[in-house]
Amino acid sequence: MASDEIRTPPVAVIALGGNAISSPDQPDTIANQFRHTRDALVGVVDLVKRGYRVAMTHGNGPQVGNALLRVELAKGKAPVLPLGVIVADTEGGMGYMIEQCLQNMLLRRGGLRRDVVTIVSQVLVDPEDPALLNPTKFVGQFYTEADAKHLADAEGWTVKPDGERGWRRVVGSPEPLEILNGPTIKQLIAADKIVIAAGGGGIPVYRKSDGRLEGVDAVIDKDRASAILAHDIGAQELFILTEAEHVALDFAKPTQRNLRRVTLSEIERYDGEGHFPPGSMGPKIEAAIKFLRSGGRRVIICALSKFIESLDGKSGTTIVPD
Repeated sequence: MASDEIRTPPVAVIALGGNAISSPDQPDTIANQFRHTRDALVGVVDLVKRGYRVAMTHGNGPQVGNALLRVELAKGKAPVLPLGVIVADTEGGMGYMIEQCLQNMLLRRGGLRRDVVTIVSQVLVDPEDPALLNPTKFVGQFYTEADAKHLADAEGWTVKPDGERGWRRVVGSPEPLEILNGPTIKQLIAADKIVIAAGGGGIPVYRKSDGRLEGVDAVIDKDRASAILAHDIGAQELFILTEAEHVALDFAKPTQRNLRRVTLSEIERYDGEGHFPPGSMGPKIEAAIKFLRSGGRRVIICALSKFIESLDGKSGTTIVPD
């Protein structure tokens, strides 16, 4: 039995950061998105060549912002799309880019022909989640204060200032409870397919008393959804790829200290001390804790460009159970 377990391929979830496909420093053209996608998948190809079975998630903030802008510009000329449909649209479009790029790279770099499939994912949330009553997640374009408040009155939005660049719409970000497509994804992974799922956190839905599903005008944090996906499909490892090379204590202070390898209890203590702000590293640490608490064996949080080095312990932050 022990030898059979050793031969069983490990399963991992890879969470690509929001800038993996759209760089804030370059025009967000489709050609650039394809180029960034190819760059982002180099480490994924290496992981597949090492024998892992892989599910992937990705951010979609820039794409959702562009889609919301199209909705605003087309108002009165085309039907208005709700946020849930926009998330589904971006899951499909971005999934196509990742599928094609990954299949081509596997063939070119390793002579591997692998099926890659995108699952447009519904994610169960609680309709009474307090986060829906206190919207905090910024979406869409920047506006002047006057324009933002006008849109709030006209469209029923909640708007808030977002730094020095202006005002933006905010929506709720409820806690993900279950990836409803999880059993199908698990079957595909067991059949050695590479699956792209829960893009942008997935489409938030709730279950009515009669069992029917209904969409929620909200967005789900991608890292939190990744932890739920990893648990639901029985993954042993979760890799969160972002801009930062390490998780750090006292970030951006003279006393900053990068973390290399820490235990679950250590990272929970640091989190309780307030080292990881909600708007940046906080959700990633929360996802890591949730995944390890539910039986996961390893979490790596690292820079996208340092993924391969981080797998070998040469970069990034590795979090393990006690």
